[in-house]
Amino acid sequence: MTEKLWLRGGFPRSFLADTEQNSWIWRENYISTFLETDIPRLGIHIPAETLRRFWMMLSHYHGQVFNASELGRSFGISDITARKYLDILAGTFMVRILPAWFANTAKRQVKSPKIYLRDSGIFHALQTIRTKEDLLSNPKLGASWEGFALETISETLKNSMEGLFFWQIHSGASVDLFWKSGGKNFGVEFKYADAPKRTKSLEVAVSELKLEHLWIVYPGPETYPLSPDITVIPLAKADTLPG
Repeated sequence: MTEKLWLRGGFPRSFLADTEQNSWIWRENYISTFLETDIPRLGIHIPAETLRRFWMMLSHYHGQVFNASELGRSFGISDITARKYLDILAGTFMVRILPAWFANTAKRQVKSPKIYLRDSGIFHALQTIRTKEDLLSNPKLGASWEGFALETISETLKNSMEGLFFWQIHSGASVDLFWKSGGKNFGVEFKYADAPKRTKSLEVAVSELKLEHLWIVYPGPETYPLSPDITVIPLAKADTLPG
């Protein structure tokens, strides 16, 4: 069930389609309808093909820090226009803009937000990932898992969207998802791996952010501790996290 939801996304007609091909066709049609009909109805007058190409390009930055200058140069538009297009897709719930958290540390921290396409099925459609086999062999596999798991967990936490962050320093240490609950700091790292292990990056994150606990969410079935403050858990156990 989880793999099917991950591949097809959460739109009912995509998820419940009788074949992978029909799910794919529905998502392709949905993208066209969204751009050609829904966006103009909101009073936004951008050619559908222009916004589609931007959306497709944005999908290549899924799970990465947003760089308006880089994206603008690649697409042939200004930084301001790139941000405008991003805000349109975020305002229509197609894209999540995840802000950076600033810890009280002397280390140089990343300040720009990360971006994710919120529905994994739409992300896969824009990346022409049609089947499970396509997904497992695609270089975006890890980023796809990260975005899918992040959206799943964000639904289980009681925090509003404004209460979720990521944290990263320029030397490499990072946490994919950070939030506060009950006056304590918590973090999640997403790993598409059979058996995630403790790393220096995780140790730095726990120390710098003063995390009460850090979870590594992976696609496996078992829960196991890496240390008193770091635990590996399946995505299915995400509803046990403190919100």
